[in-house]
Amino acid sequence: MFPIRDDNPQILTPYATWAIVALNILAWVLVQGLGREPALARSICTLGLLPGELLGHLEAGMGIALGLDARCVIADGGNWATVFTHMFLHGGWMHLIGNMWFLWLFGNNVEDSMGHGRFVVFYLLCGLAAAGLQVAADPAAAVPMVGASGAIGGVMGAYVVLYPRVNVHMLFWFGFYVTTFAIPAFWMLGYWFVVQMVGGLGSLGAQGGGVAFWAHVGGFAAGAALVYAFRDRELLARHPHHGWRQASAGAYRRLR
Repeated sequence: MFPIRDDNPQILTPYATWAIVALNILAWVLVQGLGREPALARSICTLGLLPGELLGHLEAGMGIALGLDARCVIADGGNWATVFTHMFLHGGWMHLIGNMWFLWLFGNNVEDSMGHGRFVVFYLLCGLAAAGLQVAADPAAAVPMVGASGAIGGVMGAYVVLYPRVNVHMLFWFGFYVTTFAIPAFWMLGYWFVVQMVGGLGSLGAQGGGVAFWAHVGGFAAGAALVYAFRDRELLARHPHHGWRQASAGAYRRLR
């Protein structure tokens, strides 16, 4: 299953969401060389978040294998800027496309609720919270973490608080059978959160790479909590579908 659209009208022009998407794409093109080596491995090693390096659990100078032909060399003290830079890097084309699609789908309406500047700060704080929980879950990890999904998890957490009953249209396929159906956001995003929790619990004590489930959990929880401080009540009042009530299409036209 994959979300393809929602029934949530857009009020503001989502300049901040566009800018964040553009920064991720620019990083993929200019810093990560469109996923080609050695640019991809170099970017992940130098700008990815490596918990064990950052917290001093890994010996400086040791090599960490990254794929078949690439190795990261542990630096003394690490680079704390990576708590930000890792949010704008990705490990592959599908990683980038999937994250940007989720950001576009849910980010514009969250930006509607708080305005452009607040949304940028909110997004970065969610990314930091996501990284913090992932590091706390595995402080000696020797695999660099990259991706916007923790911060986007925060956007999704905010969305489910703001617009729980808005329908999200899902694409479902099984073999040659393809269909679409719509479910309320609180079911779709609640299911996503439960999957991340289960994955996170299953990953405890595991070695090697994989999905940063705890980053997703941390970002989602941070977004659901921080949205109360970042939402602009005047902006939100213009939006017909916030909260547990649903306005008619006619009410939306009047509000505009």
